[in-house]
Amino acid sequence: MTRETTYLELSQDGAGAHKFYEVTVDGTAVSVRYGRIGADGQLQNSSFPTAEKARAAAAKKVGEKIRKGYAPAVRGARAARSVTRRQVTSAPSTARAVAPVLWRFRTGSSAFGIHVDEDRCWVGNQAGDVYTLSHGGEVLARYSLPDGVKCLVADEFWIYAGCDDGTVYDLSSKVPFGAYDIAADVDIFWLDIREGVLNVSDRSGGLTVIDHEEEFQWSRRSAGSNAWMVRADERAVYHGHTGGVTAYAADGGGELWHTTTDGSVLFGWQEDTAVYAGTGRKTVQRLSKATGAVEASYRCDAAVYSCATSPDGRHVFAGDLSSSVYCFDASGRRLWKLGTGSGAALSMQYLDERLYLVTTDGSLVCVDASETAIAAAQQGSVPTAVDVKSAAALPVFAPAASPAAVATVSVASAPADGVVVECVRQGSRVRVQVVSGGFDPSWNVQFPRGIREPGARYVVDGLHASPGGFYRVRGEIRRLV
Repeated sequence: MTRETTYLELSQDGAGAHKFYEVTVDGTAVSVRYGRIGADGQLQNSSFPTAEKARAAAAKKVGEKIRKGYAPAVRGARAARSVTRRQVTSAPSTARAVAPVLWRFRTGSSAFGIHVDEDRCWVGNQAGDVYTLSHGGEVLARYSLPDGVKCLVADEFWIYAGCDDGTVYDLSSKVPFGAYDIAADVDIFWLDIREGVLNVSDRSGGLTVIDHEEEFQWSRRSAGSNAWMVRADERAVYHGHTGGVTAYAADGGGELWHTTTDGSVLFGWQEDTAVYAGTGRKTVQRLSKATGAVEASYRCDAAVYSCATSPDGRHVFAGDLSSSVYCFDASGRRLWKLGTGSGAALSMQYLDERLYLVTTDGSLVCVDASETAIAAAQQGSVPTAVDVKSAAALPVFAPAASPAAVATVSVASAPADGVVVECVRQGSRVRVQVVSGGFDPSWNVQFPRGIREPGARYVVDGLHASPGGFYRVRGEIRRLV
């Protein structure tokens, strides 16, 4: 039987859309691949009772895209649009002493992504590698993603990696999967996720908010560009850019306040009542979440690439372009400045008297930030840092290349405690709903796009309800046959 493929592209000048849409009919099967021009994109497969119905469905999809401005094209003839990667410099530290580094893990490529929780440390680099380590420095696993990791964000105990290919991958289950696909005309700079709602800040100073089903909620264009900061809570989304920090109502209702900062915002952090903006003019500023008022300033000796606080806000930490790391008290008094020994800290987190840094040389660095260790370091006494190595048999997890890569299991041998979900077509979308008892049947599941086939059923080892009113996967996904 003849296999027919239709390939379309939509490419607009400037920062407009630059994406493709490909439909293939093979007998009764229809596959759709879509995404940014030059990337592999996302894959969706469907099957139909007859070849005629398959061709009709494909023709309908193609017609819809042509009406939206897509046109026939030759794959590969148009180059991929360049993706903005943060251009940073790193100078030697001017500090007289080096921080007390306990251990250092070199990922092999410049790293921006970091997340540290009670269980483990996560680091993601520009080569698309994400590693997990214990707090003691043991490498536990590696995830291999298709493109560079811009940032790692957590939403309760789910972990997401935002990549240069415009896809946000869920790393919480055994096999990572694309949970969100950002529009091709959005040049992502930073991400934050809260209760399944994704907030995206971009190169042009835009802020885009979408839900767990990739359905657009709202967007705003702030006064500045190069928006490297986005943080969200139940009240607002805090957007930092060249013009300062702007707070928008969480429901998209409008601007709540705007504060012009001392220089362009290069990084952002949040606590319960305040947001912290690290700027290009050597300053971290603490802004009230309620009013936007500047409550305190923390002065460094070079442009600030990253910042973080202790949970109570008692200490504020900052990393500058000169490979130095600082600590201030809440009022703004500098307590210490030390060299990182590993380049500039592009991102950081603090947990239990330890400061974790990811740096321009691609290292994840664990610093003993206790008062005793810092006092000793200021006198020139530091521990010998452990150079962490990966184990030869390190598990490596990569996104499934296609629906065929998903394991299958018969109904008879499916685990008794597994949760069964079914793909259901609702209008133009295919949603995933729980069909096992004991779950809210009206809630949808955040699920891999590539295996959403109408009528298909899967058994999931772990499924957890989100406060946002949907379920998320934690565990292996297997198709029921």
